[in-house]
Amino acid sequence: MTPYAFLSLSVNLALYAERGAVCYAGEDMTEPPAGLRERMRRTVLNEIAEVALKLFTERGYETVTIDDIAAAAGLSRRSVFRYFSTKEDIVVGKFDFVAGDMLAELRARPAGEPVWQSLRRAFDLLVPYVDAPGKHEVAEPMQRIVFQTPALLASYLLKLQRMQDSAVTALRERAAQAGAPYAADDPAPRAITGAAFGCLVAAQHAWLAGGAKGAFADAIDRAMSAVSPRS
Repeated sequence: MTPYAFLSLSVNLALYAERGAVCYAGEDMTEPPAGLRERMRRTVLNEIAEVALKLFTERGYETVTIDDIAAAAGLSRRSVFRYFSTKEDIVVGKFDFVAGDMLAELRARPAGEPVWQSLRRAFDLLVPYVDAPGKHEVAEPMQRIVFQTPALLASYLLKLQRMQDSAVTALRERAAQAGAPYAADDPAPRAITGAAFGCLVAAQHAWLAGGAKGAFADAIDRAMSAVSPRS
């Protein structure tokens, strides 16, 4: 089976899962667990994105169309739009579900852990998209495309802002649960979170400036080490 034939099969399975039409071994057609549906959906999202990113790096982001992506993936245009509302979302859409994972990780960190360290550990969820085996070759050109394409950069920064807002909410909740809530007008949680996300973007630029040869995790560590908040 070719990779694109496998992708087409994955899409069909995901669609059946969304409709509740999955048959398990020894069972009749039944409603799949919500967790399984979400895993299948993410698998399809990642597979379509990988096909698209390959085209973007080979031909350039601006020249590739949704029809090109659908054809390369062996899917219909409608199937691609079922998972991505725009071409921009194929590049930066992963932050929509990574944001939820990061928020869960932040809330799961030890209550007494310094906020700066908790934010650094939350960023670990982004590292595999760059440092995992085989990811460097795609991550480097795509990060360059994001920073060089105004529409993509605007979308990326907007998603980062939404992630920051969620992180600030989580930090305020944690402080309240610890019996030391932030005052409504206290800028500390937003200032610290904004600085951390600024370090994340700085780490991306530094990683690219170094030829994308080192580990992205190390770039994040260096960037965050350059800033020393009180808490």
